[in-house]
Amino acid sequence: MDAPQLARMESDQSYRHSVGTEQLYTQNPSSSHIAYFQHKTIWITGASRGIGAALARYLAACGANLILSSRHINTLRDVSRTLTNNIRHQIVPLDQEQPEALPQQIQKALLNCPPIDILINNAGIAQHCDAIDTQLAVDRRIMEINFFGTIAMSKAILPNMIARGHGQIMTVSSISGKVGSQTRSSYSASKHAIIGYMDSLRAEVWHKGINIQVACPGWVNTDIGKSALDGNGKPLAELARTIDFGISPERCAQQISQALVKQTDEVIISRGLMRLVPTIKRLFPSLMNNLLRHNKYL
Repeated sequence: MDAPQLARMESDQSYRHSVGTEQLYTQNPSSSHIAYFQHKTIWITGASRGIGAALARYLAACGANLILSSRHINTLRDVSRTLTNNIRHQIVPLDQEQPEALPQQIQKALLNCPPIDILINNAGIAQHCDAIDTQLAVDRRIMEINFFGTIAMSKAILPNMIARGHGQIMTVSSISGKVGSQTRSSYSASKHAIIGYMDSLRAEVWHKGINIQVACPGWVNTDIGKSALDGNGKPLAELARTIDFGISPERCAQQISQALVKQTDEVIISRGLMRLVPTIKRLFPSLMNNLLRHNKYL
């Protein structure tokens, strides 16, 4: 059974319902979400596209004050112009591929913005190549962005949260951080690593009023595949086959927001059987390993 077959096992009615209501999430945030996010200062990394841009739109509609970061400043400006109350939001260009430079850049930015209530670590890069064909430099680059850049960002924000006695750090990992699959060895490793790191950090800072959370999306209909790296570190410039079976970034953003409101430690975000993949791996590891051996698209 391949990925498209798994996706099609959902009923057409369920699929139409989920697609038909996704834009509603962005246009009409619930009153409970508005009450929770209104006037909070939220820093979103990877905010120039996909899930990050959808989070920016949703949280701005909830009345939050946003700080948007990415390497792509012009795209960030385009996103910012579309936001509710766009004059209230700030842009701070950052490159998570250079984690050693982040603390100084972040501290400088913090001088000109309110204290951070919520940090959403969303920046990342994908991969699509067999491990044997991936250069070690590419493995390192993926870890720099997805793992070291994320922990550098978190470490820079965390002291101010601890000093105030409250705060939330939400890190967007992936179902690939729960179950490794073909052609995603380094990507999966980076996402496994960040889940383990955040699990440890959660245990360390809970008594200081800090909530550490992780979101694990499955297939999401974004263009991340175009920037996914091949074995030589070059962008593939093409979309993955599974992208059409993913949820929209708007739906993903709403579910991440719901997890923030509920202060859920870890949330799996997907639809259909894909949501069950981590559970199947945990309860029936041999079954899942066999599926992974014969399927490149899980």
